[in-house]
Amino acid sequence: MTARWMTAGLIVALLNGCTVGPNYTRPDVNTPAAFRFALAEESGNANVAWWSQFGDKTLVSLIDQALANNWDLKLAAAQVDQAAAVMMRTNSQFAPQVGYGATAERARVSEIEDPAAVGSNPSSALNPYVGAGWQLDLWGRIARESEAARANLVGAEEARRGVVLTLVAAVATTYLQLRSLDAQLAVAQETEQNYADQVKLFEERFSYGQISDVTLNQMKAQYETAAALIPQIRLQIGRTENALSLLTGTAPRAIPRGRDFASIRMIGVPAGVPSDVLTQRPDVAQAEQNLIAANANIGAAEALYFPRVSLTAQGGSTSNALNSLLTKPASEWSVAADLAGPIFNGGRITGQVLVSKAQKEAAVAQYQQAILNAFREVSDGLVGYSQSKARLAAENRLVEAQATTARLAYLSFQEGADSYTTVLIAQNDLLSARLSAIQARFDALASLVAIYKAMGGGWVGVAGVKAPVPSSMQPDATKATTLPKVEIHTPFDN
Repeated sequence: MTARWMTAGLIVALLNGCTVGPNYTRPDVNTPAAFRFALAEESGNANVAWWSQFGDKTLVSLIDQALANNWDLKLAAAQVDQAAAVMMRTNSQFAPQVGYGATAERARVSEIEDPAAVGSNPSSALNPYVGAGWQLDLWGRIARESEAARANLVGAEEARRGVVLTLVAAVATTYLQLRSLDAQLAVAQETEQNYADQVKLFEERFSYGQISDVTLNQMKAQYETAAALIPQIRLQIGRTENALSLLTGTAPRAIPRGRDFASIRMIGVPAGVPSDVLTQRPDVAQAEQNLIAANANIGAAEALYFPRVSLTAQGGSTSNALNSLLTKPASEWSVAADLAGPIFNGGRITGQVLVSKAQKEAAVAQYQQAILNAFREVSDGLVGYSQSKARLAAENRLVEAQATTARLAYLSFQEGADSYTTVLIAQNDLLSARLSAIQARFDALASLVAIYKAMGGGWVGVAGVKAPVPSSMQPDATKATTLPKVEIHTPFDN
């Protein structure tokens, strides 16, 4: 009776299988009701190519070049293909493995013992055969490995989308920085030219004894200060151009310019709520896929406790003559079932299970950390934009006030009411205010880019169309038969 029940249980297991290990459940996420520092003037759209709204065609062109040529993106596409190939290799374990082979032998044996017992000597033997083997996934080890491989594939695609997101934001920020440096260079060159004109004027006045040597040298020092500023800005421009060249996948080159920095438009802040971030950010989606894979690996490790059952079959023929090789007497076949399981392995399997569980806990921590980091980056962008706008308005007012102060101080010096030191201070303050206003405008624009990057959204897909597409995701009929179909899901799809 016991043997019958054991046989029945084995048959049921063969037909239905049993997947061990925990099924994946998404960890609880504490999502705030609203972003900290949320702005009232939300008018942007996170599902469109927001970088085109700056009104600079050169920026759009540079982003297109980066999406087409950036080497980090090409690397990410290759990693998706690698993950797809691993998934295909893992899934191959579900199917029987069929192979073929053949042996041909010619040998002579000794006839000393019993010459009569020896037939044809030397003799030939031919043995072509076809074999098949199938490992039954009774405990779901292969199913869990396939689950992990699929999660790794989806995670690799999310990582590729994350590179798209980071790349677009980096090109936009770097180009805006380049244009702000151009604006600062123009201010420095204009100031240097004004000071150069004043030096000539002061040298003439000094030759007539109208000003002192101290005043003349103060003017020269002021000129040299402005002149020394220009190489510093040009150095930053050169390095920024080199950075943009790398982002666009080219050797260091001169970067074309578009609109003047002052005419680059301020785009709207994208509307959204915290829960949107969880579904739109590639890094959050990737972190969850890593968690899914880690959870599946626990089941794959626990399945090692149970026996493995394999079915094998082989058929062929053996003959010492080619003309009789395909005849019925030469045919042979065998069918076998193999059962193998662990008894004692010194804790190797237990250690693997514990490793898998620890890796899952680490993946949970990384997932929760990715979510918190996403909220932080959005809040950083929002507060950065609001405060940069307020600072920009104040800086613009300061420029107007300093310009008036510098003009009045110079007139007062001309009339002999004040020393040139007053003029020197006023003009230096004006130069500093103009440069600071340009920096404040860049900070505001860069904060807008940071908000779009932090919130993610459909714009990643819009940009991704122009990026290299992994071979495993191309709609190619010839590849469809060899590579698994990739379905990308957001983290909170049911």
